[in-house]
Amino acid sequence: MLTAYDPFAATSAAFRALDQLTGRTGTTTARPLSGMPMDASRVGDNFVAHFDLPGVDPGSIDLSVEGNTLTISAERSVPQLENAEWSIAERPFGSYTRQLVLGRSLDTDRLEASYHDGVLTVSIPVAEKARARKIEVTRADMPATVEARTIEGESSQHEGRQAVES
Repeated sequence: MLTAYDPFAATSAAFRALDQLTGRTGTTTARPLSGMPMDASRVGDNFVAHFDLPGVDPGSIDLSVEGNTLTISAERSVPQLENAEWSIAERPFGSYTRQLVLGRSLDTDRLEASYHDGVLTVSIPVAEKARARKIEVTRADMPATVEARTIEGESSQHEGRQAVES
């Protein structure tokens, strides 16, 4: 149904490696956001994804669909406090983006999104043509009649088999 892509995965790994080299695990300096954790599942006839976006202004969240790629962008600002001397600043800040490659079986025209308690929820219905459906099987006591057409478009009927024109 989807393929997840994190364009900043290499950057996050580089920051972690730098922290390990410098011995700065549990650093006291805030750094740019490195990811957008997600849970995704199919619930009934909908694909639902939940993204953790704590402290993000809902007005900064941007969703766009181009082809079968969903792009989610958001921004978490650094708090601006007058006369503040920071002792510890560990909470991440900045802009970040996540892209999901969606399956063609999803109806992106009916995508819905909501933001509540720091979690962005995106729901995309499964397209009608991709939903499971029951196929009726009819009883066939006698061979079916198949209609064959010649190159000129004349039709002839053959019981149980189709004529092959050469």
